[in-house]
Amino acid sequence: MIQKVDFYIKELENMKKYPQELFYIGNKTLLSRKKVSIVGSRRPSLYTRNFTYELAKKLSSKNICIVSGAAIGVDAICHNAAGEDNTIAVVANGLNIKYPATNKKLIEKIESKGLILSQFEEGIKARNYSFVLRNEIVVALGDILIVTEASRNSGSLTSINYALKMNKKVYTLSHRINESLGTQDLVYSKKIEVIYDIDSFVESLSPMLEKNDLKPFEQIDKVLDFCKNNPSYDSAIEKFGEKIFEYELLGKIRVDNGTIFVK
Repeated sequence: MIQKVDFYIKELENMKKYPQELFYIGNKTLLSRKKVSIVGSRRPSLYTRNFTYELAKKLSSKNICIVSGAAIGVDAICHNAAGEDNTIAVVANGLNIKYPATNKKLIEKIESKGLILSQFEEGIKARNYSFVLRNEIVVALGDILIVTEASRNSGSLTSINYALKMNKKVYTLSHRINESLGTQDLVYSKKIEVIYDIDSFVESLSPMLEKNDLKPFEQIDKVLDFCKNNPSYDSAIEKFGEKIFEYELLGKIRVDNGTIFVK
């Protein structure tokens, strides 16, 4: 059943603007787990397919939830490797649409045991702009981003740009010369790091697993949490829109000389 998100997802603070609306099907408690975002080519090489599967499976075995975009190729491999009960799929369309059609069975499995998220209302079809917006959510949810393969014109490079702006570490698989040139360019410029050994990489994430200073997502009020820092009225309106008016009317916040205070 499609439900509207009525709780706060703290990780989405990393986005340029917190989504005005979000919809979901499935197990929302997965949002409380440590998460790694993995994306990449829709037509990965056999090498990439094999090591993407191994990487996602071993991360999932450590109770790390795998976040991806439900597309063909790397995304589908990640969801399958993680297992439908430990993965979050963010889609670029309304949740009543199973897209891409080739992944319909996978999406239905995730709906039953995992979590599907979208910021688009029912009936909205995937478009170029919606994929870009989807990518930002995928990146924001993960503690880190892994792009296992990407050409120079790949949409995955948009995800890398989001991650770098969010000050998240970005990793890729090691590749041969003339393969995955989109990620190799960024490795050369020292913007992203290379995974040379999957077991060692997974083990290196242990400190991330031990550090769990996030409050449960159900207990955080997104508006009040933002307003605790006494933002300007204009910036709060820009981020949350009419929610600010609602909270003001309810007496949860007050505005004094253009600054917001929590009551």
